[in-house]
Amino acid sequence: SVVTVFIVAGVVLRKDGKYLLVQEKQPKAYGLWNLPAGRVNVGDTIEQTAIKEAKEESGYDVKLLRKLGVYQDIVTEPPKHAFEAEIIGGELNFPKNEILDARWFSFEEIKNMEKQLRGIWVLEAISLVENAA
Repeated sequence: SVVTVFIVAGVVLRKDGKYLLVQEKQPKAYGLWNLPAGRVNVGDTIEQTAIKEAKEESGYDVKLLRKLGVYQDIVTEPPKHAFEAEIIGGELNFPKNEILDARWFSFEEIKNMEKQLRGIWVLEAISLVENAA
């Protein structure tokens, strides 16, 4: 059978040595922490989506710095494109209907939260930024 998957784009935001995670409200991932991310709509580029989702889920205007990688553990889940981004405007503000909470965490805290993350890709993408810092 052919698997039709959508594509997800997300951003790693680092400020004062901490990383922004958003807490999922949707039923199948309720309470899990994720990068600000969302699915790519037909007609949008992956990069446009990363910028748009960062704004929608965190309130920040961002500029993409580099692509960190594409993460996909199993064929039936969406490939997730992660970018490092910097904040160029806006302020922390998240949609209460979609997101339970949004908080800054240290790399150590995130490493200890593995079971509470939406996927291991969150830690892998953040690790790349942390190790380059």
